[in-house]
Amino acid sequence: MKVKKVKIGIKSVKDVLADVKETVKKLERGEKLKPVREPEIYFANFEVFRKALTPKKLELLHLIRTKKPSSINELARIAKRDVKNVADDLKYLEQIGLIETIETKRKTTPVISYDRIALEIAV
Repeated sequence: MKVKKVKIGIKSVKDVLADVKETVKKLERGEKLKPVREPEIYFANFEVFRKALTPKKLELLHLIRTKKPSSINELARIAKRDVKNVADDLKYLEQIGLIETIETKRKTTPVISYDRIALEIAV
């Protein structure tokens, strides 16, 4: 199986704005941008990252990847957690791009399209 990764990094707002500025300059010069090979998610600092990816949220990611639950209810049962709390965590994880959900008439299925998370911290 080919390993798919999502890259998580710590970048200050100043660094993000500098990256955006450089990208805009390249576009204005007519340069082609390099395609992004893997999804990237950045947090402003390590404290924000730590609050965003709590051990319980990381456990949900692992359970989705390994157990492939067919619904939020099944995931909550596997995790031995309240359905509402699991649903709230999944909503947040979807907002930051770490999961996708497939909606049907009767259920919502959480899905992960990667095998690994790579954490990158600039020093």
